[in-house]
Amino acid sequence: GLIGGITALAGANGFMEYTSSLEFCISCHEMKDTVYQEYTKTIHYSNRTGVRVICADCHVPRPWLPKVWRKLWAVTDIYHTLRGTVDTPEKFEAHRKELAERVWATMTETNSRECRNCHSFEAMDPHKQTARAREKMGEAKDKGQTCIECHKGIAHQRPIVPRDD
Repeated sequence: GLIGGITALAGANGFMEYTSSLEFCISCHEMKDTVYQEYTKTIHYSNRTGVRVICADCHVPRPWLPKVWRKLWAVTDIYHTLRGTVDTPEKFEAHRKELAERVWATMTETNSRECRNCHSFEAMDPHKQTARAREKMGEAKDKGQTCIECHKGIAHQRPIVPRDD
C-alpha cells in the first residue's frame, strides 16, 4: 500500500509538472494563436538577461496545495476547450475581459504571489529605475499594493472594452 501510495503521488506530481510546461500550455490553439503570440513580444519572453518566464510561472502557484487547487480549477479550461467557447480568435476576444478579470482577481487575492516569486521590493535597485518607476514603486510598497494593481497587461493585451458612444 505504501509503495502504491508513493507511486500514485509521484505520478500525480509528475503529471502536474507536465501540465505546467510551456509546450502543454500552448498545445491548444486557443492559447497558441492568442495569448502566446502576445507573450512572445514581452520582456518576460525575451530580455537582456536571458531569463524566460513561462505560463506556469505566472498562472500556477508553487506551493503544493494551491497548485493542486489551481489544477482542479483548470478543468474548466478543458471544458471550455471541448465545448468550443473560445476556439476562434473572435470567441476568445469576446471572453477576454471575463478571463482577464478572473486572473487579476486571483492575483489580487494572493498578493501577486506568483509575481513575487521573482520580483520583490527589497531586491529592486531604485537607482536603476526611471524617476517615475521609482516613485510609483515606493508608493506601491508604502500602500502594500499588489503587483497586478499597476501591471495589468504586462504579458498579454488588455481587454478592449467597447465604448457606449
